[in-house]
Amino acid sequence: MTEIDKTLDVKGLTCPLPVLKAKKAMKDVARGGTLEILATDPGTVEDFDVFCRTTGNTLVESGETGGVYRFVIKNTS
Repeated sequence: MTEIDKTLDVKGLTCPLPVLKAKKAMKDVARGGTLEILATDPGTVEDFDVFCRTTGNTLVESGETGGVYRFVIKNTS
């Protein structure tokens, strides 16, 4: 399991808020650090894939358990 530097809980929020909040939170994560995001909007699966491709960050882990989507993004930009 990847070491987590910061966790962002955006459960209950819908597009585009999870991505906007993640973008803001990434500013507090050092280069090489990781941001864990917990969301309930199914649209975040595609949203965070696109987010990583457009920002140059790396999606290290993603998955879903009990309706909660978990993403771990490494700050590589």
